[in-house]
Amino acid sequence: MLRRFSAFLLSAFLLAGSVLPVSAQMPQPPDVAAKAYLLMDVTSGQVLASLNPDQSVEPASLTKLMTAYIVFDALKAGKISLTQTFGVSERAWKMPGSRMFIDPKMQVPVEDLIKGMIVQSGNDATVALAEGVAGSVERFVELMNAQAKSLGMKSTGYRNPEGLTEAGHTTTARDLAILSNRLMTDFPQYVPYYAIQRYRYPGTPAANDTNRNLLLFRDPSVDGLKTGHTNAAGYCLVATARRQVVGLGEGAQGQRRLISILLGATSENARAAETQKLLNWGYTAFDAVRLFPAGEPVATPRIWKGKAEQVKLGRPEGVVVSVPAGEGPKLKTEVVRPDPLVAPLNRGDALGTLRVTLASGATVAEIPLVVMDTVEESGVFGRAWDAIRLWIQ
Repeated sequence: MLRRFSAFLLSAFLLAGSVLPVSAQMPQPPDVAAKAYLLMDVTSGQVLASLNPDQSVEPASLTKLMTAYIVFDALKAGKISLTQTFGVSERAWKMPGSRMFIDPKMQVPVEDLIKGMIVQSGNDATVALAEGVAGSVERFVELMNAQAKSLGMKSTGYRNPEGLTEAGHTTTARDLAILSNRLMTDFPQYVPYYAIQRYRYPGTPAANDTNRNLLLFRDPSVDGLKTGHTNAAGYCLVATARRQVVGLGEGAQGQRRLISILLGATSENARAAETQKLLNWGYTAFDAVRLFPAGEPVATPRIWKGKAEQVKLGRPEGVVVSVPAGEGPKLKTEVVRPDPLVAPLNRGDALGTLRVTLASGATVAEIPLVVMDTVEESGVFGRAWDAIRLWIQ
């Protein structure tokens, strides 16, 4: 539940635009040879840099991120299983482009089809999954578009599950960031598929076993996600890395995750090199600062007409911000909220904002706060007494 809540807030940030305003006081990103890109710090929920993040582009095989989302959701709901087998239709078998090389004589386990779709970017595996989950490609595409709408991907339209060029099949870097984050947050148990370097189904060509994400072989902190390429889209890559950083703590809580969305590079090597440049810059140009640990309230203001005298405002997963390197000790925080607060207030209600600024006064983040514990309405006499006190004030 906390993962989903964190993902919801991050999606809200992305829909609203970068949390880091463009100013001379912010680190300037490197020159990146791409039509569009977006670099996001998942740990803090901030967009660190972007170029044309809302430009409509063809997603190519990055489409398969949404296909995977639908498949993973079906697995989670128990509608299908990893060991279940799907047949291979003529339509799937004859798909052009990248292939897993399965054919109509085969009954292929769902898990192998997932690996074929992710590691080999197999269009045949993708269609087989779509038909197996939804009964037809057309019905599956309806599910994709409905899910995109549900996630808040306002500039995305799907026409197929594999990503081949088709009129109206478009997305944006911002929407891809929303999708990538939700994919990892909602289905962490399936994310390791994206780190697989080599895979092939028995009986298929051995030369077709290598993941096209070159960063999986170059950077040990990279553990996903997906490549894409068509003549119209150019070379595209959604890459995510997780590195241990000073200041966040030990173990898993000390890991900082970034996602890079890079669209329209000129070659396979270029998309890897430009993505690596963005990731390295994000980790070095910004420090991650934990302002409040998980479960600790940001503020505990007075509440009226309630069974408790105070209400806890914060974020269940705590508050981490990304700031220009070296600026962490100089941060200032301010809680902006309505006043007075009157019960009842329910856990999860949005209430107020934590504004984080540099010593110069530049705002680096405005983080929505929520009610951490429900405060129920008090009895008749308690409400009446507080009403009198409020009137006197």
